[in-house]
Amino acid sequence: MDGAGEKPDDPFAARREQMVRLQIAGREITDPAVLAAMREVPREQFVLEPYRQYAYDDTPLPIPANQTISQPYIVAYMIAALELRPADRVLEIGTGSGYAAAILSRIAGEVYTVERHHKLADYARERLSRLGYANVFVHHGDGTRGWPEHAPYNGIIVAAGGPTVPESLREQLAVGGRMVIPVGRSRHQQNLILITRPAEGSYTEEMLVPVAFVPLIGDEGW
Repeated sequence: MDGAGEKPDDPFAARREQMVRLQIAGREITDPAVLAAMREVPREQFVLEPYRQYAYDDTPLPIPANQTISQPYIVAYMIAALELRPADRVLEIGTGSGYAAAILSRIAGEVYTVERHHKLADYARERLSRLGYANVFVHHGDGTRGWPEHAPYNGIIVAAGGPTVPESLREQLAVGGRMVIPVGRSRHQQNLILITRPAEGSYTEEMLVPVAFVPLIGDEGW
């Protein structure tokens, strides 16, 4: 987990700390690694220039390709649900601007992230590289198919809502691994589901909270 970090003259440091204190820790996210990562990663670097002043508001913000960066709380909530360890390998579906991948990179050993929009994949790759997140690998492709070349994954996080859980993602989850994914009949309203794989061929599912994500588009999605 090499990397990026806060600069001594960081003008956003106080706002970042306030975000973590009020929006993340203040809403019962207690995982120390998640809180430390949220304090470190500069969200303002992952949003479009006109929206940097709003980077630490608890709200989604526009990014290229008519997509959005998720609100900080839901990023922290989903990552905390994975219960990651430092040596873990993680798959993210829906790279977006790269912010969640950067957070994951501070917690896990390797992060593989898939984005279906070529423009966004390039956008995220450039920022992650420039900011020094060397353990994040970006792939342009159909996220519903996962990234089988690097499977199995100890954690899988899906930042788009599908009608069902893609079978490819189930298969790429390691035994003992955890996946969080929005699932629902509506393209814009879902329930966040936690899937665990206690043994080969065995899965459990737990409904966490209602959410609203962009649709999961692909061969095994919408």
